[in-house]
Amino acid sequence: MASYRIRQYRDQDYDAVRTLFARGILEHAPAGYRHFLRSAWAQLGLLVFFVAVRVAAGYWVLGLGAVALVLAATWLLVRSFSTSYVRQALSTDLCDITASYLWAPDSCFWVAEAGGSVVGMVAVAPPQDPAERGVALELKRMSVSKDYRGRGISKALCGEVLRFARARGYEAVVLSTSMVQVAAQRLYEGQGFKKVGAFSPSLLGSLLCFQIFHYQLARHTEE
Repeated sequence: MASYRIRQYRDQDYDAVRTLFARGILEHAPAGYRHFLRSAWAQLGLLVFFVAVRVAAGYWVLGLGAVALVLAATWLLVRSFSTSYVRQALSTDLCDITASYLWAPDSCFWVAEAGGSVVGMVAVAPPQDPAERGVALELKRMSVSKDYRGRGISKALCGEVLRFARARGYEAVVLSTSMVQVAAQRLYEGQGFKKVGAFSPSLLGSLLCFQIFHYQLARHTEE
């Protein structure tokens, strides 16, 4: 028997939902940083920078110090990339969750509750892409508390979205997730979603070698 229950969002969940979302996004910042450091052009750039400083200054210690400063600055950029995304979400749809998801047509917001606390969340709404509107709904804001992962909560929340879309006659469900959210990618692919595109969300994202993956689950695939 499940030790949690899925229910529709209530106003008293507001602070818990916003905190859960912010923590879920910010915990991926280290993975994004590691991904950048593993990229070939970043490693080459750091090597060239080290050699240039070493030659100009005449001391290899100064070269290492300069590289360390660049690494620290890069971490701050990655962190700011995540925090700006959180701020944007908290000031838009997650600022007034009831109006954004419970009053709006073809939209809803669910939470997973365990022990009287909100430990998971997911939303559904019409996609922002005009080409997908009218034929698909978008799964959004999926997050599960780290202490409650591995219990099937994400799968259950995903199921709520799929049933919601199916009941309203939509042909597909779409979603976007970042390249460093590997566990989320596995979850969605396990539910039948197919990756149909990838893009960098901004110039900073491009510089950090960061991409967003776009997934789609068509009704015939689900069935």
